[in-house]
Amino acid sequence: MTSPTQTARQARPFRVAVGIPLVLAMLSMIGPFSIDTPFPAFTSMGRALDASTGQLQLVVTAYMLAFAAMSIFHGPLSDAIGRRPVILGSLAVYAVASVACAFATSLELLLLGRVVQGLAAGGSTIVSRTIIRDLFDGPEAQRMMSQVAVIFGVAPAIAPVVGGLLVQVGPWETVFWFMAAMALVLVAASLALLPESHPRERRTPLRVGEILGGLAAVARVPAFHRMAWAGTFVFGAQFLYIGGASILVVDLLGEGELDFWKLFVPMIGAMVVGSVASGRYGRLVTSSRLVSIGYAVSTAGALLGVAIALTPAGAVLPWAVVGVSLVAFGNGLAYPNIQLLMLDLVPTRRGAVMSAASFVTLVFNAASAALLAPYAGRSVLGFAVAAAVCVLLGWGCWRWHQHASRR
Repeated sequence: MTSPTQTARQARPFRVAVGIPLVLAMLSMIGPFSIDTPFPAFTSMGRALDASTGQLQLVVTAYMLAFAAMSIFHGPLSDAIGRRPVILGSLAVYAVASVACAFATSLELLLLGRVVQGLAAGGSTIVSRTIIRDLFDGPEAQRMMSQVAVIFGVAPAIAPVVGGLLVQVGPWETVFWFMAAMALVLVAASLALLPESHPRERRTPLRVGEILGGLAAVARVPAFHRMAWAGTFVFGAQFLYIGGASILVVDLLGEGELDFWKLFVPMIGAMVVGSVASGRYGRLVTSSRLVSIGYAVSTAGALLGVAIALTPAGAVLPWAVVGVSLVAFGNGLAYPNIQLLMLDLVPTRRGAVMSAASFVTLVFNAASAALLAPYAGRSVLGFAVAAAVCVLLGWGCWRWHQHASRR
């Protein structure tokens, strides 16, 4: 019987080297890309729907809450019925929801469409990473996961730019028409390029009890919790700056509303460089070692950020973002590899593993943006200290995992 890995290697070289990584990267990008693409359209959207700025913030909140709530189920569902049906089905629902948003005549209808968008977006974002471990092993899996992480990291930075360009050429509805078109293009690309990586003989029964049992099986693995929280805390330090970007850039650093690139370009750029380095050195260094190196760099960056914030340089750019950029570089090295390590904890439940890990990260980031950012945002030092605490907690969880694994 031919394994999924053998199937991938027997495919045409272009398909394996370019087609599959590109499609998987674009699939993983939909979730974060859809969060802030509508930001530039808020002004015209508010006029058309008679909604205030505070009310329009629900356009983001509704999406994120729905995304987090459904993320726990996409992976187990793919364990039961296969990866491709979940991806294709979620993309189709996402496209329909995007069209519904474009036709919305009131804020309530728009929020309903965004909720459905959020429920569907995780199907591609979460399951696409599971496919990587289904199809590839060792250094090849590291390289693929790093390539996907590059696009995943770029998505939050380019989303407002794309949204801004779209509202320059059309009304606010153009943003959602673009999302629908993007989903349909990915449906076609997935049908043409993605193999089914989870054969029938490996699938779990499609029953509610079985799906919940798969999640419970993952939750019973102590190593999962140590690694999931290690990745969540360190990534959370970076997300703190993303979620509080308007406070940091405009209120604390005194920059304009068009100057967000001064934060996002160095931070996201550093994460991309880290992800590229992870993929390049994956043949020479183990995943576990790359995670250790990455978190050491992130810890150094977080402490440097605190030191800079204690000086007058901390209140001006580019010095204010040097620390978090190093945190992001370390994250780029570590995050793809810690995800691969988690996927190997329960090989028969890889979908459930990725869903559970994504759920932990999404909930923490949502809570961080709502609860931690307003307090940290009282000063540049507050941001730096909060980020350092998160990184140290993540590094501590990873060191705990290493110690437990040696025992």
